Amino acid sequence: MDRFEAMSMLLEVVDKGNLSAAGRSLKIPLPTLSRRITELETLLGTKLLTRTTRKIALTDAGATYVEAARRILEQVEEAERQASGEFAMPKGELVITAPMQFGRLHVLPVVVDFLAAFPAINVRLMLADRNIDLVDEHVDMAVRIGNLPDSTMVATRVGSVRRVVCGSPALFASRGMPKEPADLMDFPCISVEVLTSMTGWQFRKPGQSKPIEVAITPRLSVTTTEAAAEAAIRGTGVTRLLHYQVVGEIAAGALKLVLEDFEPEPAPIHLVHLARGQMPLKMRHFLDFAAPRLRTSVASLQSSSLHEEPAVRPP
Repeated sequence: MDRFEAMSMLLEVVDKGNLSAAGRSLKIPLPTLSRRITELETLLGTKLLTRTTRKIALTDAGATYVEAARRILEQVEEAERQASGEFAMPKGELVITAPMQFGRLHVLPVVVDFLAAFPAINVRLMLADRNIDLVDEHVDMAVRIGNLPDSTMVATRVGSVRRVVCGSPALFASRGMPKEPADLMDFPCISVEVLTSMTGWQFRKPGQSKPIEVAITPRLSVTTTEAAAEAAIRGTGVTRLLHYQVVGEIAAGALKLVLEDFEPEPAPIHLVHLARGQMPLKMRHFLDFAAPRLRTSVASLQSSSLHEEPAVRPP
């Protein structure tokens, strides 16, 4: 029996939560996978799992063994990378994740230039409006927008982005301009489910640290920022988005910013990766290549004055 292979199978079962999902992931028939786990338990002389096809649970011995097996396989993987020259020359696949729209507008151009500069590296770019787990999805590096929770991840800040409230000029012409956050109670609002808290939108009064929270009852709730921006352009209501998500529409005059003096602290943007002993060159080169370029790209969003009037969209 290949002990390393059996360890890998066991870890996949634990990570996927059941034998069936692990079998599909590994493309191994369920009876074969079950037999390999049983052979490993026989070799060790102890039960590692209590299991069915739907659910597994680790025994005490299993939990200890899985922790050690994961550490051993990580050391083997690192040794193989060193032997293959990954630490001596940048090569191999780099897996990166970023929010969908930010990734398309700001990360993808950097990745394209990076691929041109490093022909021995391939990139898998995963764009998703959710925080993909770096361990479970085998991701090397991620772009995160917002305050980071305390964790073992290493973060490199590349800038920040404003949280803005905007609506169509026609809407404000008919209803007037909101002068302070409480005025939003008289406006129809458009919320994005992944961005809006259950309690409402937070603002900050100039010169005060205590946030102002305005309860929002959405007239329209959508699941994408693009849909929220489009609905706002059509006059359905005001919406709150990150500045980069509507910067083009604002410049074209399709949307107008309001309540700029009450904006909360900008959301930080970081490149993050898991802490590790020696960073492979493919990751080090991408971090060194991407960080300054992303800083420049993000800084360009802040170049206009907070109170600059948008250009008038041509008829």
